Amino acid sequence: MFIITTLVVALVLIVIGIVVGFLVRKKVYENSLKQAGKSASDIINAAKKDAASAKKEALIEAREQSHKYRQEQEDDLRDRRKELQRQENRMLQREEVLDHKDSSLDQREHSLEKREQKIDTTEQQLEQQTKKVSSTLDQQQKKLEEIAAMTHDQARSHLLKQLDEHLVQEKAHLIKASEESAKQDATKKAKQIIVEAIQQSAADTVSETTVTTVSLPNEEMKGRIIGREGRNIRTLESLTGIDVIIDDTPQAVALSGFDPIRREIARIALEKLISDGRIHPARIEEMVDKSRKEMDTKIRELGEQTIYDLGIHNISPDLIKIIGRLNFRTSYGQNVLSHSVEVAKLAGTMAVELGEDETLARRAGLLHDIGKALDHEIEGSHVEIGVDITTKYKEPKVVINTIASHHGDVEPQSMIAVLVAAADAISAARPGARSESMENYIHRLEKLEEIANNYDGVDHSYAIQAGREIRIMVKPERISDNQTAILARNIRNQIEKELEYPGHIKVTVIRETRKIAYAK
Repeated sequence: MFIITTLVVALVLIVIGIVVGFLVRKKVYENSLKQAGKSASDIINAAKKDAASAKKEALIEAREQSHKYRQEQEDDLRDRRKELQRQENRMLQREEVLDHKDSSLDQREHSLEKREQKIDTTEQQLEQQTKKVSSTLDQQQKKLEEIAAMTHDQARSHLLKQLDEHLVQEKAHLIKASEESAKQDATKKAKQIIVEAIQQSAADTVSETTVTTVSLPNEEMKGRIIGREGRNIRTLESLTGIDVIIDDTPQAVALSGFDPIRREIARIALEKLISDGRIHPARIEEMVDKSRKEMDTKIRELGEQTIYDLGIHNISPDLIKIIGRLNFRTSYGQNVLSHSVEVAKLAGTMAVELGEDETLARRAGLLHDIGKALDHEIEGSHVEIGVDITTKYKEPKVVINTIASHHGDVEPQSMIAVLVAAADAISAARPGARSESMENYIHRLEKLEEIANNYDGVDHSYAIQAGREIRIMVKPERISDNQTAILARNIRNQIEKELEYPGHIKVTVIRETRKIAYAK
């Protein structure tokens, strides 16, 4: 019974605990429900508030976007209106232009109609005049036949006879023109021969001065050249006849004198003394004697080499030595030996073209200025001295006459004499052959360009070839092709009248027309 009672009590207690627990859980659940309801209410209220604020913001943003869009649309419409206004203005302008063109076309059409009417009237008048002229010609022809008492056939024969006489005159004129053309061709051929000769025998220009410079190994050598109380330099000057100039020029001594041979002897002697180192009066005298002998040998070798190069033979040894002396003579700054060799080559080349003796022409050309080697020692002109020397050494008569006539003192007696005179003029007149002052040279170039530029229609001009040619560019719109020949002749005449110059000056007038287009 106790166990049952205990069990019953336990069951009762369990039931009571269950009921109590149920009630407690119910209470807790209810409290949870109340709490959840309250939280849900708070959440709903907060959500409503957020929704309201979001709604307000959305409305505000929508209003702003709507206002912005409206403003953009209004701006766009304003721009379109402006563009439409511009287009309307353009259309109005075009309409005005078209109206103006229509009116001008109407005027042109009206003027064309008037012109057509005038042309029709003129044609009618021309037809009437043509008929009148034809009838008048017929009447005149009849009257002419009556007056001349000649028929149409007779008049034709008379005209043919006159025409035949006219043709005879024309034939005579053509014959005369052909003769002049032949002369021009001969002149052209002569110029061609001269040009070819110049091209084949062009020689270098050698310009001598009156001062020779000798290099020294050091500055101390100047004192040794001067010597004690100047005895060495006085001895050298008295033996050579050359002035020895010692100045502040470093390591150099100048030898001054107008006789190139003496100056060369002094140079050789001084170089020997400097190389030897022993400089005193006795040694100077010895070296000067040796230098003279060397100079004689050098002169002879120059003469022999010259006649060998030109292919000339059978010349007297004394004359060969005189030829060598020409290397130390100058004329207007031109080396006489170089000039003589050039003349010999030119004369020989031209002689071949003309069928003359080339060797004899070279011989005459080489010896034409032989007198210049001795004109400082013998009285008389170089022509007279040259004639005497070549006569003494029994040169051919052609050579002697060439020397005598190459300056026009006597008449030339052979074609070779004429050729040598021409070659002499060519050699002396070519650009740079003879020296002239820079002032005169520049003045001549400036004067040439000034003469050309003073003519109307000249664009610009250039003096070229050392003043041997003036090249003139003209304005093509003002100077025609035919006028260029007249301009060249006028400029040539003025140059001949106002300037002095050796040789000749070529006047070239250039007329050039250019048209330029660009392809894109």
